[in-house]
Amino acid sequence: MSTRVDVKTLLAAAQRVRKSAYAPYSRFRVGAAVLTREGDVFTGCNVENATYGATLCAERAAVAAMVAAGQLSPIACAVVTGARPPAPPCGICRQVLAEFAGAGLALILASEDEGGRIVARKTSKLGALFPGAFRLAVGGGHRPRPSGPGPR
Repeated sequence: MSTRVDVKTLLAAAQRVRKSAYAPYSRFRVGAAVLTREGDVFTGCNVENATYGATLCAERAAVAAMVAAGQLSPIACAVVTGARPPAPPCGICRQVLAEFAGAGLALILASEDEGGRIVARKTSKLGALFPGAFRLAVGGGHRPRPSGPGPR
């Protein structure tokens, strides 16, 4: 099934969930929205922890919500922060997105001002930010696989 990416709706979902971010340490609130091939949108916000390694990024939270709902095929991901220029997903989030999507995953990155207005926007493909994503063979194995759509 081919789903058209409604950028405005996807960004609005990421903006809404960004308000729920728990970021007492960095004050860097992030909202993410993932659109699936089925046409559903799943959101997530960052949840910080005093032991920074236990912090959950917004993109990974959105992917976890997608998987919990039984879906595995994202086609787009919007990320909204207060940073200028718009902040891309971190390396761990790029790897998690690559687990479920190929290099063609659309990324919509946006900066929001204090009033909630989008003031900067950038689009990219996951493959441009994360070429040669690591993949393992199904069932474990130790041979890396080339990037491609969906889990293997």
